[in-house]
Amino acid sequence: METPVDYVHHYKSPLGGITLASDGTTLVGLWFDEQRFFAASLSPDQEEKTLSIFEQADRWLDLYFSGRDPGFTPPVKLRATEFRRAVCDIMLAIPYGRTMTYGRIAEIIARQKGVPRMSAQAVGGAVGHNPVSLIVPCHRVIGTGGALVGYGGGLERKAALLELEHANLSGDFVP
Repeated sequence: METPVDYVHHYKSPLGGITLASDGTTLVGLWFDEQRFFAASLSPDQEEKTLSIFEQADRWLDLYFSGRDPGFTPPVKLRATEFRRAVCDIMLAIPYGRTMTYGRIAEIIARQKGVPRMSAQAVGGAVGHNPVSLIVPCHRVIGTGGALVGYGGGLERKAALLELEHANLSGDFVP
């Protein structure tokens, strides 16, 4: 079976370089350069290419880094386990400028699965492996009491992103 080729594109943000990846039609990756788990879901075969999905993502990033809610989500395909996709779906529901705790996401996942409890640490692992940073807003997931913990791009970037959004750090968003 032939390995698919992923296409890559680079974006210069105020917080450092960003690498984006696409399967040709959807976004499959977005990472700050050199972040933890950088390009973990990226095919070993890559080609730089201009694609409309990258133009959409650049427009999203331009709006976001100008301090505005972009108001749309470029098409995303998550190369992840079912559990990690479920966590990403919850993160996608966190509005611009709002936050949610790892524990709250664990409660939602437990309810979805019909189990009494889910580990916040397991949720933290899924959040940490988010393959499409920023657009799937893992930076909006915080610890209990508003603690800034665990961000693959670094806690300084997480703080800067939340400050850019004028985020409410109470972690009280309930979908």
